[in-house]
Order: sequence, then C-alpha cells, then structure tokens
Amino acid sequence: MPVPENKFFFIDPNRCIGCQACVQACSECDTHKGHSMIHLEYVDRYESPQTLPVVCMHCDSPTCAEVCPADAIKRTEDGVVQSARKPRCIACSNCVLACPFGVPKMETSMELMMKCDMCYDRTSEGKKPMCATVCPSGALHFGTMDEIEELRPQSRPVNEFHFGAQTIHTKVRMMVPKNSRLTHLDVVDGMHGSDEPDEPDMMMDGVLFELPIVS
Repeated sequence: MPVPENKFFFIDPNRCIGCQACVQACSECDTHKGHSMIHLEYVDRYESPQTLPVVCMHCDSPTCAEVCPADAIKRTEDGVVQSARKPRCIACSNCVLACPFGVPKMETSMELMMKCDMCYDRTSEGKKPMCATVCPSGALHFGTMDEIEELRPQSRPVNEFHFGAQTIHTKVRMMVPKNSRLTHLDVVDGMHGSDEPDEPDMMMDGVLFELPIVS
C-alpha cells in the first residue's frame, strides 16, 4: 500500500528539546536492526543548546539516487525515497557526499548506505513513523495539513529549499514562522566567503524563534 496522499511528515525544529527519544525509537524499529536512521544536530553548539532532528527529506528529484552508479536507491510512486538495497549497494558513498541535507550514512560494517525511509512499513499502512510516535514536544508530526494548521497556527510548512542554483522540493515539510520571508541559502558563498551582508535564513529563523541564548 502507498503512503496516504493526505498524510505528511512535518518537522518543527523550534520544538526540539534534544531528548533523543526519536533516535532511540528509530533504532527499535523492526526493519532497522538496531540502527537509528534519525539523528540530532546542534544548530550552534557554542551559542545555544538548540538541536534539530534530521531525517531524510524525501526529495522529489533525489540527488542521492541520481548519483548512485549501482541503481541501489529508489523513489516509490508515493514520494518516499528508500534506503539503499543491499544486493546493489557498492558502498561508494556517492550518495553520502551528494545529499545537500547531509542525511545518508554509510554503515561500513555492512558496506551499505542506510537512511530514513519514513518507516515505510508503518506509513504505508497509515501508521506514524516510529520517531513521531514518541516525540514528547511535537517537533515531529505525521498527519494532515488540517491537523498541522490547527496545531501550529503561527507557523507554516515549507517544502522548497534552495542550495546555490539548485531548487529542491521535498515530501517532508519544515515548519517556519508564519510571517517569515523566503530567503536563498547560497552554499557556494558560504564555502568561499562573500562580501554581501548575511541574509537571515528561513530554516534557522524557525529554529531560533523566541529561544533563549545561552552565553
């Protein structure tokens, strides 16, 4: 069965409390064999304890699949990008290097790329991903657009991201402040430096919205 068309995966980084419950729950999924496919990243460890849950964004045109020379990564018709297939993955790490969101991880012990598949065994039956079932703060939510609008009236979901000249649309939605303006994250400028003044980043605006700064 496909993932229901009216169900979406929402990430609200402003609500993440860094409890690691999602990481633990993911590792306990029957199909993950003790490996967690979600991880937490610190937004700015020096300035704030704020963490960000990182899952596969399930891109409409997944770069990981495009650069795979072994055709080991598939996107199903319902928009879910699957983890690499063991019989075909050659552990070249092309997908790890190519993903703009930094999601795929190479399990060297198994010579296999593994990443979040949105708990396809569960979501294709209408159930929530494991991480979303245990998140105590609502940072991870699997549901309908009507539900998220009722739960987060001051936020809006975004599924379009820009990396340099590349525009990526994703199946996973990131929640940002409702009135935040769209900005363009230029990765190349970030790598080599730019004389242009820094523009606020929409995703980071969402993360740092009304958070205390620890100094």
